[in-house]
Amino acid sequence: MKAVRIGSIAFPRFFVASGAGGFFGEGYPFHRLPPWRFVKGWWEREDVVFTAKTTTLKPRAGNMPLKADGITPQELFPRCIIAKPLSGHVLNAVGLSGPGAEFLFEQGLWQMRTRPFCLSFMAVAPSRSERLEEMHRFVELARHYLPRFQAKVALQVTFGCPNTEHELAELWMEIADMLDVASALHIPLIPNFSPAAPPEILIETAQHPYYAALCLGNTFPWGNPLIDWRRIFGQESSPLVDRGFSAGGLSGPACLVPALVKLSAVRKKIPQPIIVGNGIQSPLAARAAYATGADAILVGVAGIVRPWRLNSIINAALV
Repeated sequence: MKAVRIGSIAFPRFFVASGAGGFFGEGYPFHRLPPWRFVKGWWEREDVVFTAKTTTLKPRAGNMPLKADGITPQELFPRCIIAKPLSGHVLNAVGLSGPGAEFLFEQGLWQMRTRPFCLSFMAVAPSRSERLEEMHRFVELARHYLPRFQAKVALQVTFGCPNTEHELAELWMEIADMLDVASALHIPLIPNFSPAAPPEILIETAQHPYYAALCLGNTFPWGNPLIDWRRIFGQESSPLVDRGFSAGGLSGPACLVPALVKLSAVRKKIPQPIIVGNGIQSPLAARAAYATGADAILVGVAGIVRPWRLNSIINAALV
C-alpha cells in the first residue's frame, strides 16, 4: 500500500473528511439505515486515515442539536444539512456543534486508537487575541493527554469554516501565530482550508517552519462565484437561510474542478504533501486528483450520497 509521509508519520493516501465518522468513529444515527448500514464503519478501514470531527475549545451549540451524551445528533436527518442525492451535493450549516475539547479528551477513546489518525481543531472566538488564547488552551490540554495516546497523531488546524461567521480574510493574518502555538505539540500540523482560499495564502502558509502538509478539504461558502448555485438548488439564496440558519458551505461534484484548478495552481510552489478533497465521489475523480498532483485524497460526502461507491473509490485511491 502506498503511503504519504507527513512529518514523522507514514499515512495511507486516503483520508476520511473531518466529521464523516463522528468524533470517535461512532458514526451517526442515519448509519443504522440502508444503504448506509451496509458500509457503516468504512472510516475505520485499515487502509484509510480517520479524522475526528472538528472540535472547538469550549462546548458549542452550533446548529445541530445534540443528545445528552454530547456527541449524538438529536435529529436523524439534521435540518442544518441539505442533501441532494441525485446530484451528489450536500450543503451544511452544522456550525461545529460539539461538547468541547476537554470533554472529548476525557473520554479516553482517542487514546485507545492504535493506527495513525488526525485530530481537528478550530479556534472560533470573536477576536484575534481570544482565538490565539483558545489555541494556547487547546495545546495545553493536548499536551496533557497526548502522552497517553497509543497511536501517532497529526493535527488539522481549520481556517475559514463558513459556518462560524469567520471569513478567511479575517483569519489569514493569524495563521502563522496559530501554527507557532500548535508547534509545542511536536506533532505534524496540517492547515485545512477551503479550495476557495486564495492561492497566495496557501503558498505563504506552506513557508511556515512548522507546517507539515496542506489539506484542501473544507466546503465552498455559499455564493462563491465558481459554483452554479441556481443549477444545484434552483435559487440564488441559500435554502438553509430559509430554515433559519447561516448560508452554509457546499461539498459535492461541482466543487471538484475548482478544487483541482486550485491544486494545480499551487502544486509547483508547495513542496510539502497536499491532501485534496471535496467532490471526489468516483474512482475517476480520485485518479484525476492524483493526476493533478495530490499526494492523498480526502472523502466524506460520498459516504452520505454515494455510499455504494466507497470501496471502489478507496481502492482506486490506494493503487
